[in-house]
Amino acid sequence: MLELSILGFLAEEPLHGYELKERIKALSGHVRPVSDGALYPAITRLVAAGLLEQHTGPGASAAPRRVLSLTDAGRASLLERLRRPKQVEITDQVRFNTVLAFLRHLPDRREQAAVLRRRLEFLETPASLFYRDGDPVRAEEADDLFRRGVLRVARATGEAERAWLREAVAELEQPG
Repeated sequence: MLELSILGFLAEEPLHGYELKERIKALSGHVRPVSDGALYPAITRLVAAGLLEQHTGPGASAAPRRVLSLTDAGRASLLERLRRPKQVEITDQVRFNTVLAFLRHLPDRREQAAVLRRRLEFLETPASLFYRDGDPVRAEEADDLFRRGVLRVARATGEAERAWLREAVAELEQPG
């Protein structure tokens, strides 16, 4: 997801590493913090793969900064990743939010809708966070106050997300 975030933010504008790190941190850092030890090797891999370019730009002080920008190959890679997210990027909430944050870069509304339909299909598959004797436990059946809370919150957020996904898919599938 780090590489998707890098490509996604650089599709919007060239950035230097610190700006990029701050944007990634704002997107998902509260859940999955990004360290310099992860970010800069990922940038190096993407540059080596020809997906990013680096050039030197003026810094805030006397020291120049390396500014990163997306190459045509980088833009193509971003679009492919958005067009065909891995299953874990559909099922994991934080990863899906990362895909969702950049889905607007995918120019074809039908392809955007297809990604949202995959998430909706996943969310409509019956599941529970807790099981008793192999059967899913519903919030009303949980003996534990705190598990009941987890299940109620999960149900409410799931219902809200499914409702938004249905609305978004309908809007994307409208002609013109």
